[in-house]
Amino acid sequence: MSKHLSDLLLTPAEMAAVDAAAAASGIDSFGLMERAGAAVAAAALRLHPGALRFVILCGPGNNGGDAYVAARHLQESGAKVALFHLGDPLRLKGDAARARMGCALSGQELGLYRPETGDVVIDGLFGAGLGRAVSADVCALIEGVTEVAIPVLAIDLPSGLDGRTGKVLGAAFRACNTITFMTRKPGHLLMPGRELCGELEVFDIGIPARIVRAEAGGAIAENTPDAWRSALPAEQLETHKYKRGHLVVFSGEADKTGAARMSAISGLKAGAGLVTIAAPHAAMAANAAHLTAVMLHAIDDEADLGDWLSDKRLQTFVLGPGFGIGTRARGFVSALADRHLVLDADGISSFKDDPQQLFDLFRGEPRLVLTPHEGEFARLFPDIGGDDALGKVDKALAAARRANAAIIYKGADTVIAAPDGRALINTNAPVWLATAGSGDVLAGIIGGLLAQGLPAFEAAAAGVWLHGEAGQRAGKGLTAEELAAEVLPV
Repeated sequence: MSKHLSDLLLTPAEMAAVDAAAAASGIDSFGLMERAGAAVAAAALRLHPGALRFVILCGPGNNGGDAYVAARHLQESGAKVALFHLGDPLRLKGDAARARMGCALSGQELGLYRPETGDVVIDGLFGAGLGRAVSADVCALIEGVTEVAIPVLAIDLPSGLDGRTGKVLGAAFRACNTITFMTRKPGHLLMPGRELCGELEVFDIGIPARIVRAEAGGAIAENTPDAWRSALPAEQLETHKYKRGHLVVFSGEADKTGAARMSAISGLKAGAGLVTIAAPHAAMAANAAHLTAVMLHAIDDEADLGDWLSDKRLQTFVLGPGFGIGTRARGFVSALADRHLVLDADGISSFKDDPQQLFDLFRGEPRLVLTPHEGEFARLFPDIGGDDALGKVDKALAAARRANAAIIYKGADTVIAAPDGRALINTNAPVWLATAGSGDVLAGIIGGLLAQGLPAFEAAAAGVWLHGEAGQRAGKGLTAEELAAEVLPV
């Protein structure tokens, strides 16, 4: 479990359960709302000291209640405040109704707001619990605020975002800052939610950690070392290369050998004890001209591979980078069904016509890591990828269950999923990682970790994180060769 509550990710449903459990334990729920609204007001004054007017948008639920409290505190501080409400404020219930009664400002209908220079919008319309597309009038308001570039401070989550998936439901504010409470939601990290939240601040309003942790499912989290560090092999003074594992990377033909070399070097730098490139005879010279620490072994066909696999020390493989798409790839994968395999790029595309053939090979203890980007994911899992009702985490989890594999669903918000329902959202990858050959480096890192004995999911998650760290070190304008050079073991 994460050390800090702010490290956790709770879905909107889990956060609602936290609120209910806090109230059931005797905690004053209005006191929590009071602290939340006061935190928003304090953030508004700190972030926008030059604001000419704070425009408070109050929704029909508790998010609106937080906004009414914030409006009261801002008015009491001497700031100019204008309040606009969605729906009939007299229909508010519970704490939200009490918050409205405590606010001396008389609000106006939402549609009457006209942006003015110097405005700062405090968005308290919906928060994280929105489950349907925003209405036409809210959509028009969001478009108007965006068009005039009015700064937005969002309470909990920019209105229009789905707190579980990070998806835009019709339209959503682009906030400069977002203030959320106790923990983050998946929608804060998943795209496009991550970009629309701006700078995110998690504020502790006083719900005891034991209540938050009791309701946190823990199945979805951020990909940090805390999520996989316990699976790392203990450092041993008396070790040798075979204890650190032997990784094999398959090379393509003579004119397509570079991708395999980047994978192999990355696996070696990630800590594998030995790395061998298995190449066709015709590609041996091209590979040998560029390799020193990585070994070479000639493999032309399945018969060659079958003979070599009699060496049971060969347990971990990377297949795909520059390998070529087709029958040969499928045959090699079939021969590797009882070993640990990272299947990437051409290896994935080789099964696009019959993905189930691949999935049937890898049953039992998960030994397969799949690294699809958006297009490859759609080819392997067309029904899951095409289901617009699912968010990225849910898609990755459904794919992991079907394939019995660790899935790395790549993108700006890469999601790593396990067949047992665990999922991690990665956040440390810089945008400049999206370059040719970057995926080859990632596959090699994961292979290097698998070779050292990490389970498939932990190797996938640690590999994605190390890949992001290498990208940060390499800096803008990196090439895949420079990225591989920056790979470090955990």
